[in-house]
Amino acid sequence: MKVTGTDIEGLLILEPSVFGDERGFFLESYNQKTFDAALGHEVRFLQDNHSRSARGVLRGLHYQLPPHAQGKLVRVTQGSVFDVAVDMRRSSPSFGRWFGVELSGQNHRQLWLPPGLAHGFLVTSDSADFLYKTTQYYAPKAEQCVRWNDPAIAIIWPALGRPPLLSAKDAAAPLLADAIAFD
Repeated sequence: MKVTGTDIEGLLILEPSVFGDERGFFLESYNQKTFDAALGHEVRFLQDNHSRSARGVLRGLHYQLPPHAQGKLVRVTQGSVFDVAVDMRRSSPSFGRWFGVELSGQNHRQLWLPPGLAHGFLVTSDSADFLYKTTQYYAPKAEQCVRWNDPAIAIIWPALGRPPLLSAKDAAAPLLADAIAFD
């Protein structure tokens, strides 16, 4: 597995080895020992989630506050998304900065988001199946979000020729200046 760091502390791009021929391909999508070695510490996942979304759907930017803060290992098995992480840790030198990467069923990339980062994605294909593992259970009372188009964060989302499709919750998310962040 190839591991690439980003300019946000702890945020990693993981690219598994893919073995393919005319029959198809094989890859190891997760191995506890390999993953822990890449991070330099042990991580325990408690929940797996799977969503399917249509082109133009934007989900996020979501995070959970302590003691329910989640680390996430995310990937796309079908289709493609522009995946984004935003640093919500006030003590971090990259607080409020974002990082984006294409995740797709073709490139097999995964993104590891440590606790303290908000996460979202925009579907850029006709549809996309998005899978993610979390280090904490979903806790509705701990859930927070920050506005996907906050000018202070200034995410450069891919242009799809129409406004993104948002949930009511995501459309009403607070700006970074008003969001509850990590210390």
